[in-house]
Amino acid sequence: MKDSLKAGVSTTRRFVIDRGRTIDFMGEEGRVYATPDLVRDIEITCRDFLLEHLDTGEDTVGTRIEIDHMAATLLGMAVEITVTVSEVKGRAVTLSIDASDPVDKICKGSHSRFVVDVAKTKERLLAKAAKAKQG
Repeated sequence: MKDSLKAGVSTTRRFVIDRGRTIDFMGEEGRVYATPDLVRDIEITCRDFLLEHLDTGEDTVGTRIEIDHMAATLLGMAVEITVTVSEVKGRAVTLSIDASDPVDKICKGSHSRFVVDVAKTKERLLAKAAKAKQG
């Protein structure tokens, strides 16, 4: 990890809510940003941001997410997700989350990620796959 990864660093990313990010069970006029897609966009925002502060061969994996999805965002609206590092404890990173559309604050919460060595992680996953095959 680079020294730049510290509490207080922040970024904002903008997403336009396309059809694929919406629920469909309330019909066409009820299409709004789906919570699972909000979570995915939060994870993408956090991971991409943290990559800027990591060394070659490092990445992050999500370990916890806690959000309040407070308002509906309509199909076609833009959302801005702001993530701010609130704590770095060894390889564990916690980020605070705020998201808004042009009308409402739609989300607040926190997301924890863990910095991993990609090569070592692949080794562990291959070992687990081999163990699973045995049965």
